[in-house]
Amino acid sequence: MTDKDRVPAAEFPPTREAALARLAAVDPAGYTRRRNYLDGPVTRLSPYFSHGLLDMPEALQRLRTRAPLPLQHKLVFELAWREYFQHVWRHLGEEILADIRSPVSAAAYAQSLPADISAARTGVPVIDEGVRTLYQTGYLHNHARMWLASYVVHVRKVHWRAGADWMYGHLLDGDLASNHLSWQWVAGTFSAKPYLFNAANVAEYAPEWASPGTVIDCSYEKLEAMARGADSAGAEPAAPKKGLSMPRLTALPPAKMRARLRHSLDGMEAFRSQRVALVHPWALQARPDSSLVIGVLHAPFHQRFPWSAARWSFVIARMRAVTDVLWCGDLSGLPDELLDGGAISIAARRTLNPGYAGALDHPEVELSEVPRFLPDPDVLCGSFTRFWNEVVPAPAQSPRDRERVLARKLRT
Repeated sequence: MTDKDRVPAAEFPPTREAALARLAAVDPAGYTRRRNYLDGPVTRLSPYFSHGLLDMPEALQRLRTRAPLPLQHKLVFELAWREYFQHVWRHLGEEILADIRSPVSAAAYAQSLPADISAARTGVPVIDEGVRTLYQTGYLHNHARMWLASYVVHVRKVHWRAGADWMYGHLLDGDLASNHLSWQWVAGTFSAKPYLFNAANVAEYAPEWASPGTVIDCSYEKLEAMARGADSAGAEPAAPKKGLSMPRLTALPPAKMRARLRHSLDGMEAFRSQRVALVHPWALQARPDSSLVIGVLHAPFHQRFPWSAARWSFVIARMRAVTDVLWCGDLSGLPDELLDGGAISIAARRTLNPGYAGALDHPEVELSEVPRFLPDPDVLCGSFTRFWNEVVPAPAQSPRDRERVLARKLRT
């Protein structure tokens, strides 16, 4: 795989039209029946949610124009997980990047991903095909993500953070809360027990990735003992010697994407006496209603969490469509630079991403909130069940009454 091959899959064009078309194709009934199957009718909306081309309330409103979609529907329930992870992120901040609970094993977990995993040559078909799909498309079915994370942490004894950072960089939908807290949920550091899977589970939901005769072809009792043990199972004895070349992760867009990328506002007079909007990579729904729109990339964040060329291509293409100019640097100094240069107002969408969040939390920046379809409790909910019970009215009420109660909660 070469750099020129590392572009987003055709199924994820970085446009608002593509996002709405994907939303129009969602089959809620089919999702309920077959969402766990690798070929099941999942929404594949996550890149558009992560980068703000769609927001949750809009998506649900559009879905409900086609058919009833009560709060208790499985699709709504699963979408609520994304809002729950954002809730946890708001309360814990960068603490989501470290163990929230103690690991399930006293093992000396490796702090980097073994080469055979990143090269898709472990000899376990479900793992190798998952890695291959991740690199080729920038996307993985949620079940495949869980299988991959479980294998990395519990079978190979790699710390979840190493796996989470690696997957985050290659996903088009990479979101620190959804990705890293999901890895912690699988690892057992954000859940009551580790998530485990075996070859029979793969054979049922992804027969094309069946993995008989491998380390995961065993009972759940054996997998539990493996998870709580100290030793890595290692690659399969017959694992191939050669594998894939991992796509490079970089702190800046590849050179061919930097044509309009500025690192300074020197000589740029366009922001004087203007209403300026700052657009970051997680707020790409539409062009803000401002005189001048600057797409901003906070370089320190991307040095910590580099992206693949495929993700950079997705983000830069969309940013160019909704901004006047792209700027990259230390965002913490930009609001003052704009104000000192004569900008009369600055607007932006709030984000929790490290560095971006602090830089935009400026007394002269007018921040708009990320739209939610569920309330965000002021007290941290330590589990999704507690969160769900807190924000969704009890099932004993009629569906219409539940919607009314929830609407009142959202207004308060």
